[in-house]
Amino acid sequence: MNEDPFQKFNPRVCISGQVMRLNRIIANVFRKYLKPFGITDSQLTILFILCKKYELNQKKLTEITKHEKSSLNRNLNRLIDMEFVTKVNFPLIQITEKGKTKVLEIIPEWEKAMKEVNELIEDEGVDALNLIMNKL
Repeated sequence: MNEDPFQKFNPRVCISGQVMRLNRIIANVFRKYLKPFGITDSQLTILFILCKKYELNQKKLTEITKHEKSSLNRNLNRLIDMEFVTKVNFPLIQITEKGKTKVLEIIPEWEKAMKEVNELIEDEGVDALNLIMNKL
């Protein structure tokens, strides 16, 4: 008798599926706080990095953010359209003064999102995320 192959696996334990569900849950929290600014969490990540590094080439920015090249390029183009970043010294990408000002406006709402997520996952969840990130 042939065993049903669909009984051999449990998609609830799929690491990829769990990570994607976790990402959607957390992204929804951040989206709620970032929506008034017309910016996504991916775009904010880019701005945060450029605030700290000031200028990077696209390859280095891709390595840091772990975005696919096309996704990073799409986000960069939107940030350029909003005048938050510039490629005036291409191949270097730089944050503009307008971009820095926007980050300063967003930080209090970002902190609220961080607080909400921290309350959801608690210290153990934060520790688990840090452990996973350090291993990868």
